[in-house]
Amino acid sequence: MVNEKRILEVLPAIVNGNDRLVWRGRHLATVMLLQVGQREYLFDIRQGGIERIRLGSFPMPAWDFALRAEENTWEQFWLAVPPPGFHDLFALVKSRRLRIEGNLYPFMSNLLYFKDLLASIRMGANGSKE
Repeated sequence: MVNEKRILEVLPAIVNGNDRLVWRGRHLATVMLLQVGQREYLFDIRQGGIERIRLGSFPMPAWDFALRAEENTWEQFWLAVPPPGFHDLFALVKSRRLRIEGNLYPFMSNLLYFKDLLASIRMGANGSKE
């Protein structure tokens, strides 16, 4: 089971504390919907930092693009050492485990930022692998 605290509290601290990652997204302003099974998270991202993450069932969420996958897919992706086929977002797309929807421009033009952002949850709060 995916730990909501890691997404809602630990992930923003890790991302916002990573100067290289924030610098990489310094021109980015977007809202991303991350769907983990039935749970939805809205990420408000401004100038490379995560302003806030909202959890909820949004009747009409406003987002630029969405990343949708089953909970077990994200669990495998977020392992400290993911198994083959779960190590990268596009590996998940290729195996049809991940759907990317909406305006792909902010996602594709900042692809390394989003890959690193979502892989950051693999790291512990102290920067070590868990």
